[in-house]
Amino acid sequence: MKFLMLLFQFIFIYGFFFLGQLLRELFSIPLPASIIGFMLMFAALLLKLVPLRFVDSTATLLLSFLPLFFIPATVGVIEYLDVFTGKGFFLIVVIIFSTLLTMAASGSTSQYLGRRIEARKEQK
Repeated sequence: MKFLMLLFQFIFIYGFFFLGQLLRELFSIPLPASIIGFMLMFAALLLKLVPLRFVDSTATLLLSFLPLFFIPATVGVIEYLDVFTGKGFFLIVVIIFSTLLTMAASGSTSQYLGRRIEARKEQK
């Protein structure tokens, strides 16, 4: 029974991807269909058209396999290592800078959202 529920939820999630692909083709949207589908699902969850518990277990299962999707990119980098030779120091600087920038943006965003939540709690 659990397998059927996971399968149904997976088909439902895939439906958002398919809808994104359909909208992309119909309106010539210059975004990948997966991003459009993701935005549609996010909007449906935000507007409570779809309850979170309805897709939670399958989404958790799919997220557990997410690191596997980065393997082809890593292999591609290793295959074209000659493109990166001689630029090692520059790449290290760029990686460190982008990591610090991402950490700062994430930290600032979470602090801002935390302050907003606290302000809402105080207003009640």
